[in-house]
Amino acid sequence: MNQATSQRVLRTAGLVLAGGLLSLVIALLVSGATEPLPLADPGPIVRWSQPIAKLILNLSMATTVGTLVLSAFAGNEAERARLRPLAAGSAALWLGAAALYFVLTYLSASGSEISYGPLFSEGLWLFATQIELGSLLAWNLAFAFVLSLTTLAFSDHRIIAVNAAIALAGLYPLAESGHASSDAGHALAVNSLLMHLVGISVWVGGLVALFAMLAGSGERNQVLVSRYSTLALLASVMVGVSGLTSGFIRLYSFADLLSPYGQVLIAKVALLVLLGFFGARYRVSLIANWSKSQASFWKLVGLELFIMGAAIGAGTALAATPLPENPKEFVPPTPAEILTGDPLPPELTELAWVTVWDVDILWLFVCGLGIFLYLFGVARLLRRGDSWPVGRTLSWVMGMLVLLYVTNGATNAYQEYLFSVHMVGHMILSMLVPVLLVPGAPVTLLSRVQTARKDGSWGLREWVLWAVHTPYAWFISHPLFAGLNFALSLVLFYYTPLFRWATEEHLGHQWMLVHFLITGYLFVQSLIGVDPQPHRPGYPVKLMLLIGTMAFHAFFGLGLMNEKSLLLADWFGSMGRTWGDDPLTDQALGGAFAWGVGEIPTIVITMIVVWQWSRSDDRERRRLDRASDRSGNKDLSDYNEMLAKLNSSKERGR
Repeated sequence: MNQATSQRVLRTAGLVLAGGLLSLVIALLVSGATEPLPLADPGPIVRWSQPIAKLILNLSMATTVGTLVLSAFAGNEAERARLRPLAAGSAALWLGAAALYFVLTYLSASGSEISYGPLFSEGLWLFATQIELGSLLAWNLAFAFVLSLTTLAFSDHRIIAVNAAIALAGLYPLAESGHASSDAGHALAVNSLLMHLVGISVWVGGLVALFAMLAGSGERNQVLVSRYSTLALLASVMVGVSGLTSGFIRLYSFADLLSPYGQVLIAKVALLVLLGFFGARYRVSLIANWSKSQASFWKLVGLELFIMGAAIGAGTALAATPLPENPKEFVPPTPAEILTGDPLPPELTELAWVTVWDVDILWLFVCGLGIFLYLFGVARLLRRGDSWPVGRTLSWVMGMLVLLYVTNGATNAYQEYLFSVHMVGHMILSMLVPVLLVPGAPVTLLSRVQTARKDGSWGLREWVLWAVHTPYAWFISHPLFAGLNFALSLVLFYYTPLFRWATEEHLGHQWMLVHFLITGYLFVQSLIGVDPQPHRPGYPVKLMLLIGTMAFHAFFGLGLMNEKSLLLADWFGSMGRTWGDDPLTDQALGGAFAWGVGEIPTIVITMIVVWQWSRSDDRERRRLDRASDRSGNKDLSDYNEMLAKLNSSKERGR
């Protein structure tokens, strides 16, 4: 990083930090978050230092995430080299701020003072290993430690993408440890906060990285600004959706908007709306008229950086501000609430499958984005005169809608309480959804819509095509491995601690959804996939895999139906339900669903394989007919001549 770039980055950091500190101090004073605590007050130094350390932590995380994401998505080799010191420096600052915030949080939670004796160090170790808040902050610290090393040691653009994934994963512990960790609707609260952190990090950190990446005043800058704007648009939508969700969860009435929490929330929303207005109103026109508007662009960016810092400062203060009090009378929690954090839903009836929903904002956003991007790609193809089968589009949209229902509908609302509903969701997720998504051929659509980059940078097209052609992808996409993985995952999941982890922990549940969706997609892709794949097994092999899968599902389902002990008895057997079947009967019903519901998509896949086999034979027959026509039916003449020779040989033998 040359001197000019370093000075530009320092000015950028100064603008963001100034806006953040100003907003943080004002918000803390308004909310009273730094007032002395009635019990075990840690003192004014800790009360003020903790949110300031959190602000620096948030800014350093955002810069690290935004720098790595923009570097992996937009920059060529020279531009990635310019961003490398920024990524390493911000990761090191993340590490220092995370360590300071960890210690200050311990002091605030315990009411103790810093000392150099074994008692203080033992207390820190206990906080990091036995207390949930401390463990989550320790994980965030561990991610920062890894990034502080890998951003310095590796410069390959593929490792940069891995570092970006690590940095994004490092945001999860903070999402789990915020106000969301104590809310009812825990999953919704955590996912909304995670989306918010990811969106604001890419938005703010990407703009800081853009400052460091730009050089000179040529057309290349216009390209980089345009690519950042694409990321910023997606990030701003994530921030807006997640922000509205978080506000809806934590405010019980309109009067709560006048509470200290509500006032700080309104200020933050106003700042984010202002940022979105800048992006929507000015940035598009500035990019379109880059040669005439570069001076206006730099002024706009400077103002944006200050406001972005102010928004992060308000968000930092918001995390330290007490939530509005719940006006409802205290009612002793039911067994279901103790286990899940949410009240027991109403009795599962036929109508409840349609009317009862448990919204997961993260998966709602994923499904909506998947539909939008696919339709956007199809529309782009049609505008330039290319065709795309309507059946593929309908199949993809239907698959995304089914995925939306599984992750947000009645299956999500009841899967924690009824094993049978959990199994229905599992079977739909791993079998029905992939059967609809795979024929949509998303990789083929992407490769046709986006042109290949020739400037040394990797966009979405390059990353996806690289991912599907790696040796790892070659291995996991092999039909034999995909089939074994698909079948054995059932046993390995339900009869190992993975099932408990996915049931009791939010992160485990999200892992379960991703795992079974990908497992099913790989299996279905290996059998009926339209997208290019490295393995082309014969149709008899595909049918044998399907028969084996059907047999294994039947074996697994029958095993559950005849099981005399209850899986996770301390969970499904302790919900206190007064409706529905008893837990063991419900588990047997889940086994029947694993057998019956799972076979329906298998039959559909079998029919598709047979249909593809028939079409393949027809294409081969037409190919042979065309070859025969080109040769003047020479193959037929040769065949008749061979028969004549055989006939004459038989006659001579007589």
